[in-house]
Formats: sequence, C-alpha cells, structure tokens
Amino acid sequence: MQIDIGIAEADRKAIAEGLNNVLADTFALYLKTHSFHWNVTGPMFNTLHTMFMTQYTELWTALDEVAERIRALGYPAPGSFSQFTKLASIKEEQGVPNAQEMLRQLVEGHEAVARTARKVFPTAEEANDQPTADLLTQRLQIHEKTAWMLRSMLE
Repeated sequence: MQIDIGIAEADRKAIAEGLNNVLADTFALYLKTHSFHWNVTGPMFNTLHTMFMTQYTELWTALDEVAERIRALGYPAPGSFSQFTKLASIKEEQGVPNAQEMLRQLVEGHEAVARTARKVFPTAEEANDQPTADLLTQRLQIHEKTAWMLRSMLE
C-alpha cells in the first residue's frame, strides 16, 4: 500500500537512511555499555555497575523507538550484526578495559550517537517531519546529558 503521510518518498528514504545510522550507533553503544556493566571492577564497582545498567536499559528502549520510526517511514530497519557493523561509527571493544577507560569510551560513544543524530536533523526539519525531529531532540538530550555525567567521573 502506498504511504501518504505528507513526506515525499525521497525525503522518507533519506531520513530512514540517517536513522539507520542512529540505530546502528545506539546498538553498538548498547552492547558496549552492557559489556562494561558485566565486566567493570575496582573501587567504583557498585556505582558503575548500577549506572551502566540504567544506561543500557535506556539504550535498549531507544533501539525500539528508532527502529519503529524507520518502519513508520516505510523502510525496513537494519537488524543484524553485519548491518550494524557497516552502519555504526562506534567501534566495538575487544578487551576489558579498566573502569576509567570504560568511562572514556562511553563518553565517546554517547558523543558519537549525538553527532550521528544531529546529521539527520536538517533532513527531518526540511521534510517537515516533526515526529523524527522530536525523536532526535529527545535522543540528543539524553546522549549529551549522559556524556556529561560520565565525563564528570573521569579523573
């Protein structure tokens, strides 16, 4: 069935492609945060373990919101490791860094998702796509605040 939501097909496609990158970066950050939750050690263990759980839970919820927006625009959402690897700007961590390095990598990850989301914003605004602009605004606010909080814990 034809989609007629007041956004041209070319604009919907461009927005969905941008959101694919947001989804991939969010998934990469989710995996990294969850891994760090499992593997953090040191004097700040309890604080970081709990904080990382709060963060990966929020990221998990965000994945669904971004993917459902892509679907509402009429395009399939990426859903495989290989697709996410191609689309994500965040690189995975192969080892188990110390707690300070975990914090540093998560700051960089949240900043990366913010940059990726910000790139989609002009296209959404030009297409008069308020739901995507609203989603991006919410994601930007969360990622920028989380990056600030994590950055505040670095020595």
